[in-house]
Amino acid sequence: MHLKQLFPLILTFFTIRSSSAIAYPIFAQQNYKVPREANGRIVCANCHLAQKPVDIEVPQAVFPDIVFEATVKIPYDLRINQVLGNGKPGRLNVGAVLVLPESFQLAPPDRLTPRIKAQKLYFQPYSREQKNILVVGPVPGVNYQEIKFPIVSPNPSVEKTLSYNKYPIYVGGNRGRGQVYPDGSKSNNTIFTSSTTGTVKSILPIEKKGGFQIIIETIDGNSVTETVPAGPKLLVKVGQNIRADDPLTNNPNVGGFGQAEGEIVLQSAERISRLLVFFCVVLTTQIFLFLKKEQFEKVQLTEISF
Repeated sequence: MHLKQLFPLILTFFTIRSSSAIAYPIFAQQNYKVPREANGRIVCANCHLAQKPVDIEVPQAVFPDIVFEATVKIPYDLRINQVLGNGKPGRLNVGAVLVLPESFQLAPPDRLTPRIKAQKLYFQPYSREQKNILVVGPVPGVNYQEIKFPIVSPNPSVEKTLSYNKYPIYVGGNRGRGQVYPDGSKSNNTIFTSSTTGTVKSILPIEKKGGFQIIIETIDGNSVTETVPAGPKLLVKVGQNIRADDPLTNNPNVGGFGQAEGEIVLQSAERISRLLVFFCVVLTTQIFLFLKKEQFEKVQLTEISF
C-alpha cells in the first residue's frame, strides 16, 4: 500500500484517538478514583454546571446470576444545538455513569439480549478495580435519550460475603459539553465576564482559532486584555463602560448534568418458595377453620330444633 493510501487511515486513527481523549466520561476516569463523592454528588457536576433531569428505571427485585436492564433516561429538546469546540453549532452528545452495588457487573457479551445488542453501545467499567461502576458515551443524543445497561446480578451462594438485601443504585447523566475543564479552565461553552472595571477600547478578532480579544482600559490608565474563544456571542461594544464581573458574552450552554438513584432487592428464590409454602399453609388453615365453623353451626341448629 502506498503512503498516499495510508495517509487517510492514519489521519482517521489520530482523529478518533484525539476526539475520544477529550470526551466525557474520560475526564472523570482520569481525574477521580471514585466518581461519587462522599457527599453523594457525582463528579460530572464539577464540569457540567447546569442542572438537568435524569431518571433511572430498574426492576424492584432480581434473582441471583440473571441479566437485567437498568434504563437511564436523559431527555432534552432535540431541536436545540450546542456550541462545539470549534465554535460552530452542532448536535448534543450524551453520556452516563452508573454506580452499582458491589459485585453487580456488566453482563458478558454471550448473555446479552438482541434488544441490548441492537443499541450498538460500548459500555465499559470505570476502572479495573471498580467493575461495578459503568460508563458510556459520548454518543449522539438524538439516538440515545434512553440507554439500557445490561447488568448481571451476583450469586450470594458463590460469593459468601454477599447477602440477600436491598441495595442502592446511583446514576449520573449529562447532555452537551461541560463549562469547565478538570484543570479549572473554561471551555467555550460558558459565559465570559470582565475581570476589571473600565472602558472597552477595542475588539480584535483572532484569525486562526476564532474568537476575540477585548482590550479594556482601566480607571488608572492600564490595559487589560480579555480573550473570548469562538462560540459565545459578544454582548459588549467599543466605547462601552463595564464593571468587574459584567458579562462580555452570552451563555451558550444548552446542556447540563443530572443525577438520580434507585433501589433493587437481591432476592432469594428459596425465600420466595418458603413464602409461597407459608401462604399455602395459611390459606389451607383458614379454609379448614371456615369448614369447621360451618359444621359447628349446623350441629347447633340441629340441637335447637330438637
